[in-house]
Amino acid sequence: MAGGNETPRQKMIGMMYLVLTALLALQVNSAILLKFKFIDDSLLGVNDKTSLGADGTVKGIEAAVKKNNNQPRDLAVLKQSEEIRAKTKDLVAYLRDVRQKLMVATENKNGEMTNLSGEDKVAMTMLGGKRNGLAYTGLKPKLNDYATYIQQFVPNAQPLAIDAKNDPRVTEKTQKTKNFEELNFENTPVVAALATISQKETEVLKYEADALSALAQKVGAKTIVFDKIGAFASAESNTVAAGTKYKAELFLTASASTISPKMTLNGSPLSVGPDGKGKVEFTARPGGFDASGNAKASWTGTIRFNQNGRDTTFTVKVPYTITKPVMQIQSASVQALYFKCGNKLNVSVPALGAQYKPSFSASGASAIAGTKVGDVTLIPNAREVTLNVSSGGNAIGSQTFQVRPIPKPTIKCMLGGREANEKQGTPGTAVRSMTLQAVPDAGFATFLPEDARFRVTRYEVTLVRGRRPALAPITVSGPVANLSSVVDNYRDGDRLYVEVKEVQRMNFQGSTEPVSVQKQFNIPLL
Repeated sequence: MAGGNETPRQKMIGMMYLVLTALLALQVNSAILLKFKFIDDSLLGVNDKTSLGADGTVKGIEAAVKKNNNQPRDLAVLKQSEEIRAKTKDLVAYLRDVRQKLMVATENKNGEMTNLSGEDKVAMTMLGGKRNGLAYTGLKPKLNDYATYIQQFVPNAQPLAIDAKNDPRVTEKTQKTKNFEELNFENTPVVAALATISQKETEVLKYEADALSALAQKVGAKTIVFDKIGAFASAESNTVAAGTKYKAELFLTASASTISPKMTLNGSPLSVGPDGKGKVEFTARPGGFDASGNAKASWTGTIRFNQNGRDTTFTVKVPYTITKPVMQIQSASVQALYFKCGNKLNVSVPALGAQYKPSFSASGASAIAGTKVGDVTLIPNAREVTLNVSSGGNAIGSQTFQVRPIPKPTIKCMLGGREANEKQGTPGTAVRSMTLQAVPDAGFATFLPEDARFRVTRYEVTLVRGRRPALAPITVSGPVANLSSVVDNYRDGDRLYVEVKEVQRMNFQGSTEPVSVQKQFNIPLL
């Protein structure tokens, strides 16, 4: 009998055979003989079903070969499976013919068992007078020839008809000297002989099943057992607006724990977790967006697994939609930027969420990224600036800004804590100290206070009498002037002529630059 792992059904049949062998050594009564008939009937029923299963296995091999485009190697396997099936059918037909001859010899007609014993008729039919009975001339050699043939597919197949000395199941010394024929058919009732032949038919069909299974594995016809079953839901969208319908599909998924699949994403290997699932993750590349800001795209995935030495691959193409990210720019003034100033912007892309990792570049300006995500400072050097935004190396979008010139500051002359009055004049005693203030444009100072720091750095003050200077011009460095000499020398009717020579602006980085401002004051002295 075949070694290796056996199914519960095969173990049951083996146990029945042990019982049968033991009873053959006894003189049994009619009640026990009837039990042999029950065993024989059970074995025949099992064998018929097993034979049908073998037909199904061959058809499965044929279908797998056809699916694999009838490759020569597979066609050879199919031919072998058909040959095995043919030889098995021939042997089973022979065994059924031996059964029929025993029935006739023991006068059991029309399939009805009226004579359950008939030991002498069994011996004459199976053993003969000079070992010329069916057991010697046909049964034993045919069984063992079949076992030898099947060994090329089932290497551990043992002879099917063995003598008692080689059968480990026979332990009684008086039986150990018998050959296969005597052990099974000497002093044997016909129902026991029939059960013995049915049991041998069972062993033949088991060998056939093992051989066909081995061949089926070569062409991938072995059944995959899906032992992992779960639920999965696929929603049209994970985001739904209030008042609209949420749509999803709920279905079962199944996988086989014995399969270790290999997966690819657009041709590149994909990491497969211990649960047999591939993690698909990639950055959506911007494409040709339509008027609604959407672009159609797809990715292709493959799942390949090796089944019985043959690769099987499934391919799936998954469409998806890329939505153009919408940039939101916040600033004190986003419609226009100020020339050579630190225009601070915050650029956000809500659709990217935590994946938003921006980088900035600009034409017509320098771009300095801030410490917070999305912060950028633009320093324009042209009349028009284009800001380019990317995230993770992928372009998000661009925004163009117009550039405004820096508004000139207003210069105020302060005398004695009050603004000088060029029409009514100022008492000469009040001009001992003068301060020139560079006042920035109110809107500019509100938008960019760090760039609206102006200062008068140089101006000249002249005491004028009539049409000529009464004193040499006084050059003042900085906004504050000491005019004590003017107070000591002025006369009623004189005037102070003040001319601004230089104004500077300090920007947000602490650097200064000159500002072109022309301003003069004529202040009458009283």
